Amino acid sequence: MEHKGLREKTKQSRFIVYFVIFFATFWAKVAAQIKYSISEEAKQGTVVGNIAKDLGIDKTQLKERGYRIAGGPTEHLFRLNANDGILYVSKKVDREEICERSKSCVINLKTVLENPLEIHNVVIEVLDVNDHAPVFPEREKQLEIYESTLPGARFQLQPARDPDNSGQFSVQQYKLSQNDHFRLEIKDKGDDGKIPILVVQKPLDREMSRTHSLVLTATDGGKPPKSGQMEIIVNVLDVNDNVPVFSKDVYSVMLQENVPIGTAVLQVNATDLDEGSNGEIVFKFSNSMDHNVLQLFSINELTGEITVNGLIDYEIKEKYDIEVEASDKGSAPFTTEKNVIIKIIDVNDNAPEIEVTSFSSSIPEDSRPGTTVALISVNDRDSGLNGQVNCVLKEDAPFTLAPSLKERSYALVTKSPLDRETQAVYDLTIIATDAGKPPLSSEKTIRVIVSDVNDNSPVFETSPYMFYVTEANEPGTSVFAVRASDEDDNDNARVSYHIVRNADKVTSFLNINSENGHITALKSFDFETLKSFQFQVVASDSGTPTLSSNVTVHVFVLDQNDNAPVILYPVSSNGSAEGVEELPRNVNAGHLVTKVRAYDADIGYNGWLLFSLQEVTDHSLFGLDRYTGQIRTLRSFTETDEAKYRLVILVKDNGNVSLSATATVLVKVVEPREAFAASDVKSSAKDAEDTNVTFYLMITLASVSALFIISIIVLIAMQCSKSSTDYTSKYLQDTNYDGTLCHSIQYRSGDKRYMLVGPRMSVGSTIVPGSQANTLVLPDRRRPSEEVNVFLIDPNYLL
Repeated sequence: MEHKGLREKTKQSRFIVYFVIFFATFWAKVAAQIKYSISEEAKQGTVVGNIAKDLGIDKTQLKERGYRIAGGPTEHLFRLNANDGILYVSKKVDREEICERSKSCVINLKTVLENPLEIHNVVIEVLDVNDHAPVFPEREKQLEIYESTLPGARFQLQPARDPDNSGQFSVQQYKLSQNDHFRLEIKDKGDDGKIPILVVQKPLDREMSRTHSLVLTATDGGKPPKSGQMEIIVNVLDVNDNVPVFSKDVYSVMLQENVPIGTAVLQVNATDLDEGSNGEIVFKFSNSMDHNVLQLFSINELTGEITVNGLIDYEIKEKYDIEVEASDKGSAPFTTEKNVIIKIIDVNDNAPEIEVTSFSSSIPEDSRPGTTVALISVNDRDSGLNGQVNCVLKEDAPFTLAPSLKERSYALVTKSPLDRETQAVYDLTIIATDAGKPPLSSEKTIRVIVSDVNDNSPVFETSPYMFYVTEANEPGTSVFAVRASDEDDNDNARVSYHIVRNADKVTSFLNINSENGHITALKSFDFETLKSFQFQVVASDSGTPTLSSNVTVHVFVLDQNDNAPVILYPVSSNGSAEGVEELPRNVNAGHLVTKVRAYDADIGYNGWLLFSLQEVTDHSLFGLDRYTGQIRTLRSFTETDEAKYRLVILVKDNGNVSLSATATVLVKVVEPREAFAASDVKSSAKDAEDTNVTFYLMITLASVSALFIISIIVLIAMQCSKSSTDYTSKYLQDTNYDGTLCHSIQYRSGDKRYMLVGPRMSVGSTIVPGSQANTLVLPDRRRPSEEVNVFLIDPNYLL
């Protein structure tokens, strides 16, 4: 049974050991701690320790993970090599400066490894060296002692102070020079050190010796020891044989911190059995008290009332042990000491302090919920409930504070997905509130920047694009441009453009600037060859991976007056525009002499031809219809009229810069018999010529009509494909005007209907005032609220 119980206990012990090892290993990853010791006055560059080696951290990851000291008031004293993890002294360390009046001197450093985050606490103990000698407050001390002083009388002396107040290097012993009347006692006050007391061991005889000169030596515990001396001059006085006696054995009081200056703490009382000045008592603080305590309290020398003279702070000291001396006014006054204990009560007078120990100011917008942004530590110098702190975020943001394993530590993490395009910067206010009454709080604001990832494709300003380009443009110049924007940032928003090349030859003479989307035509457009075309442009960003979008571009070529009229009739055998007409002399007024026929490859105003007589022998005999080109007689011929006339007809179009051609008609007036004979001879030739002219005119009209119908069909098809957009234009065949070889279209945008017309318009059309004769308003009875605008085509104007 004993063996079985022993086995069970062994199993339990192993389980506990394994659990402790597991927990220690886990905690070491979260917040490992290591301790080093160095001596003060260590030279710059002294190695403190190899942190990476002692913690088992891979040296190759130190620089990549940004190994550094997290900060603190003593950070400047040390330097951490991020390449090998060795900690060096960067500045001379003075223990007395860092840890004044403290027996142990410990420096806490926090070192941080990023990605993943690790915090290691490094504790550095600064070891004292004996670099200071004890020093007395006075080089010479005057004492007055009555000759009636009995052996055993005690006189407390001011102790020597050694800045090396840690352990053996502080004042260890006092030694009094050899004499017959005095000896030295040492009073050990613990933290306040040793107090030398001069004790009378043999009665004094003023008649034999009025003064005694003594030397008090204070020695520390160094090897070799250092010492300091004070000369004590004892003046022997006459007869005061009663000492003051305090009314209480123990004086103790509770005092709240931060009480106003002048607040009464307590009153001590003492009596003396002597009479007169030997029985009058005055109070004061002992000379052995720390000068810092003397600045906080004061005592009324007559009443013994102790009052507050400075700021009382519980966080600096929780209890004060004050030594009060009561002395009579005798010629050789007697003094009695009494300790007054003042205990300080803590009040909630310190707001929490917020420290950001590690902070990633930029976080990608695709970070998952739970990603750590910063590590926060909170400290409150108060104690109890006054020092318990709760930490929250002020803003309603996609972040939250998660408590850490270490007390008063929090991690700022994401709680929901981020979107930089919605909000790129968050100013987060951390509020820390203690549990005191009333509670105190503090705030700290940190700025978190959401960095961009490529999650948005470029978007074109409009889709599809529709551009109107005048023919005969200059090759190599920009004719139009597309533009796309990307809501991302930097390279993710840098857009480049390219044209989708296909089997269509149109895209081969187009070029696009990849940076600004300006499209350049490498050759001139010819309306008579190409009236419209379309292609696609792709916009791509520079992110990784690249995102892109495309848009369709519709281009309509506008006609320009670049074709001069061509004379179809008359045409001579050598190809010149010249013909001969024979006319009987007996024709009446209004007789058709001939008709000049012409053709212009342009459309609209550019193709609308007007005829005029440029040269004529007799203006009273012949007239020309400016629209049809018919030449008729204005009157009958007389006997005095000449037999031959030359008519030069000018044919010009209606472009802004008009182009023209001329035809010459020679009219011969013959007698009726000759005319009949000539008509018989010419009839066959005339019929053949008319047949050829009619054939050419039919081909021309058919070509123009076919081009016009194709344009209308293309525009209607485009209109149908864009019927759902607000800015869609519906192209219709115009029926409100007529004219030879004229081009016209109608279209609608919103509640308005527009018409592009040639030179000849229907009755009822009116010119809009102020439109410079380019806009007509057509009556439309379909809707009372709809306005119809008619624009006259200008080949040099880009719609």
